[in-house]
Amino acid sequence: MRMTESRVVIQNDSMVTLETPRLILRRWREEDVAPMAAINADPEVMRWIRDGSVRDEHQTRSGVQAWESEWESQGFGLFAMEIRSTGEMAGFTGLSVPYFLPEVLPAVEVGWRLGRSHWGQGLATEAAAAVVRFGFEERGLERIVSIAQVGNDASERIMTKLGMQLVRETVNPTSGRRVRVYELSSDRYLTTAR
Repeated sequence: MRMTESRVVIQNDSMVTLETPRLILRRWREEDVAPMAAINADPEVMRWIRDGSVRDEHQTRSGVQAWESEWESQGFGLFAMEIRSTGEMAGFTGLSVPYFLPEVLPAVEVGWRLGRSHWGQGLATEAAAAVVRFGFEERGLERIVSIAQVGNDASERIMTKLGMQLVRETVNPTSGRRVRVYELSSDRYLTTAR
């Protein structure tokens, strides 16, 4: 069963936008850097990201540039997440290659990060469901993983809602923290999504 209906708008192969009932998932703009930097500067938001360090505007700008480069090289990447009704930047969601965890490669990961004011509203699930659909139906991926630090129960609940199953627990070599890896195959997605 689909979590939420979404619409893919492809203006050309590099300008993909996903629309959900409450969100617009789109490529990054210069004006997104400052609000994303504010999200990345919140210790509570960053608690479960790598070693828990916050990021400043310079680091955020570098991250956005890397995410945009991944779009160019992979044909997918992280979307800026915009609230449809207000135009407010809520965070990001999208697909990326989890190079930080070589034992799961080759793989594509669905991930998300939202500002605290947007927590608890189902936005991460809505956005991630649209991204999973895009990955399988538009980009032809065979499987999608998602990785959460042990203790990040909110993210694990989202992974379960997406139909993902826990496949391993291991250690992130870049942070030394324990992580859980969830997975969804295209076959399982297609049988549960219809």
